[in-house]
Amino acid sequence: MAPFLRMSIAGVDFSAITQQMIAQAENNPDNAVLWMNLATAMMSLRHEALGLQIQEQALAMQRVYYWPARQPATLRLLMLMVPGNLSANIPLDCLLEESDIDLIYYFVDPNAENPLTSPLPEHDLVMVAIGASDEQESVLLRLEYALRGWSKPVLNPPKNVPTSERHNASLLLQNVPGLLICPALHATRSGLQAVACGQETLPHIVENHDFPIIVRPVGSHGGHGLQKIDAADELESYLAQTAGDDFFVSRFVDYRGADGMFRKMRLVLIGGKPFACHMGVSAHWMIHYVNAGMYEDADKRAQEARFFNTFADFAGRHHAALAAISQRTGLEYIGIDCAETTDGELLIFEIDPAMVVHAMDDEAMFPNKQIHMHKVKTAMREMLFQRAGVSF
Repeated sequence: MAPFLRMSIAGVDFSAITQQMIAQAENNPDNAVLWMNLATAMMSLRHEALGLQIQEQALAMQRVYYWPARQPATLRLLMLMVPGNLSANIPLDCLLEESDIDLIYYFVDPNAENPLTSPLPEHDLVMVAIGASDEQESVLLRLEYALRGWSKPVLNPPKNVPTSERHNASLLLQNVPGLLICPALHATRSGLQAVACGQETLPHIVENHDFPIIVRPVGSHGGHGLQKIDAADELESYLAQTAGDDFFVSRFVDYRGADGMFRKMRLVLIGGKPFACHMGVSAHWMIHYVNAGMYEDADKRAQEARFFNTFADFAGRHHAALAAISQRTGLEYIGIDCAETTDGELLIFEIDPAMVVHAMDDEAMFPNKQIHMHKVKTAMREMLFQRAGVSF
């Protein structure tokens, strides 16, 4: 994904490049790598259904792909992945694209009793690069059995990945001092429809919850279908325009600062140690970095720079909460989207190993970010080498 993300961040229209890739693939119909790259390009251009169809075609030809090191390789990381969209797996190439680590993408067969249907290439360690979701629970269970007694170290073991699924995480991280995460409770369309029509009250359908609430379809990612609902009439409108029969409902926490602005941070835990990745500043409660105005507003970028430069204080304030996330999930690598409440608690929106982490922003516009993202890249490299028992 790295080359396409880089072009997207830089504002490059790569649709013409995609057309050239289509021509190349049509002239080389048996070249699985061309088709896989085309699938990623299509999904990057938001043609997801077509991209998934092309990906299926590529995987019918081969299930192993290589992202070779940009330097002489000193480590071979086997990444176990599932077929799916751009949020299904950890996009580690976005973080390690210039490293001395060979990334080997092995797409498991999610329908096979043993998901490892193809011979595994030589490797120094394994990383389960699959993001947590309801859809992947079964394949992760079968993968845990397949990897039992594996001769090489396994990072993010399959049995631990489901701890980061939204509903599981919201229950797992309760009762941690200094940490606030709102339980993501299941609700059916029919139940919510009864509330919208006035036939039921919300607390009767979703225990101990009342407006305002956050609603999203089960299985959604990246904010798709996520909406704040303040009253029953808004819920009726939401259901009319949102597909799905099952939803997550959480209470809304107002995390605005004294200036009325919302600030959402993305962190990663690498071997249990926290690192800052970015901070988005917005007047709207639902913050996506790409549309928070960070590229247009120098003051917002200055605020983010201050967050980076004082991150040691932030990490110190929330040391116990962050340590609990690492310990309770049992994951060596995990992303965290969070904020600070007015009471000083660490408010967790989501934890997910498949969050996008990169160092691709323009250095002139974000002069401080590269310094801190270098720490992330270095920590990731060192953890991989340590776990593989290779000196670095």
